[in-house]
Amino acid sequence: MEYRISDKMAVMKPSAIREIFKSLGTTGAISFAAGNPAPESFPVEAFSKISADILSTNAVTALQYGTTEGYPKLRELVKKRISEKFSVGTDNDDTIITSGGQQAIELCCKALCNEGDAVICENPSFIGALNAFRSNGARTVGVPLDNDGINIAALEETLKNEGNKAKILYVIPTFQNPGGITTSLEKRKEIYALARKYDVVIIEDNPYGDLRFDGEDVPTIKSMDEDGRVVYCGSFSKILSAGMRVGFACANKELLQKMVVAKQVEDVHTNMFFQMMCAEYMEKYDLDAHIETIRSLYRHKCHKMLECLDKYMPKEVKFTRPEGGLFLWCTLPEGIALSDFVNRAKDSLVFVVPGTAFNCNESAPSDSFRLNYSMPSDEEIEKGIKILGDIIKDMLK
Repeated sequence: MEYRISDKMAVMKPSAIREIFKSLGTTGAISFAAGNPAPESFPVEAFSKISADILSTNAVTALQYGTTEGYPKLRELVKKRISEKFSVGTDNDDTIITSGGQQAIELCCKALCNEGDAVICENPSFIGALNAFRSNGARTVGVPLDNDGINIAALEETLKNEGNKAKILYVIPTFQNPGGITTSLEKRKEIYALARKYDVVIIEDNPYGDLRFDGEDVPTIKSMDEDGRVVYCGSFSKILSAGMRVGFACANKELLQKMVVAKQVEDVHTNMFFQMMCAEYMEKYDLDAHIETIRSLYRHKCHKMLECLDKYMPKEVKFTRPEGGLFLWCTLPEGIALSDFVNRAKDSLVFVVPGTAFNCNESAPSDSFRLNYSMPSDEEIEKGIKILGDIIKDMLK
């Protein structure tokens, strides 16, 4: 039969990153395209013990339905941690456990946005969030990124132009995906001030905040929140396990209750067994010590990639120098077509994500691409970056 796909889904395109994943089984392929945490960062031995203990002592809770808001012990542990580490949460806020950090973003959009409303985003931005907004009928409106965060003048102009159609300002201030940059404290204050002036909700997406390996921490925007304007989203994907799909959001209680109702429609509640595993790990193991090992690992991998970029890339190639997270952003010299470069890299079995995948305007061009350093080995980083450098040098001729 001929399916009459809904208007919302008819315009949706598959994730470019997920499509690239389908090509990665080739022997000898080097992927800089993934957003995965390093497999060696998973606390496998601890999880083995925790899971056995849960199933032997508390199997009914683990295998039964739970409350939509989340496993009570985990909610309390998350509240405590984000308050102590990031100064997040007030008496007027509450926390929900979600199926990954992306669901928290999507639930907020579903609760706030009508068809045709605008979500203002950094450009480029996280493809998962962009598609979540689009799938709810919202328009993604991009504002350029500077080296220290979103361009404030352009942001105010966009908010002014969108008027009451602007419902959400979505930002990733710390180790931005895909740019790898961190928004300065001054700009964070200006972002919050503009959100108040133009009466929009801020979604502060902070899945990488624990992964700083250089520089100094910068206060979260949520820590400045005086009027319940900031929805803070986080995740255990990058510090415990991505496959567990356990994330969370901290928001004003009134808004959070609408997000709870939206979640009841989607999946009833987040996987109880994995919520319990997260809670038990936080209670019985040293999460901060575990995170420190991940920071050391990513410090090494990032510095290795930067060293190779300095060594093998032509001076015309520009790239960011992240202080944490999983990604950095490369910009090609003028005159090199991004699609040709990506295809030549693919033919050489080196995979990158083209910058077009992260554009708020899907038809807009890009001259940049994203690199991930958490997954490849040192040898793959050296070999892959040299191949990419050689391709660009040849194209410059």
